[in-house]
Amino acid sequence: MLIKTLQTCNEFIAGDNTILRELLHPDKMDLKLRYSLAHAVVKPGETSLWHRLKTASEVYYILEGEGMMYIDNESQNVRSGQSIYIPPNAKQRIKNTGKSDLKFLCIVDHAWKKENEEIL
Repeated sequence: MLIKTLQTCNEFIAGDNTILRELLHPDKMDLKLRYSLAHAVVKPGETSLWHRLKTASEVYYILEGEGMMYIDNESQNVRSGQSIYIPPNAKQRIKNTGKSDLKFLCIVDHAWKKENEEIL
């Protein structure tokens, strides 16, 4: 059985400038998964950098806060309790429009790889 605690996962700044903690990744743990799972934070007034995952789809699940999600030429307000599908190769970023941290889970399928991400 594997149980991960968010607070024990190393925090780092991701390529898109979000604060990230990787919870599950098959290349870094002995797991039979196709996907990776991370917890992300965007501070109030901040926006992640435009980026795309060339061959992986992504799902954001908003845990806390509110923001504006941009995918290609579309934008929409997002808030706690919503999930967002991001298709492979879509240009994306998210902005925190609230007064508290925007916190969300990122599920990437196939698992996130540095060479698959392009910062725009």
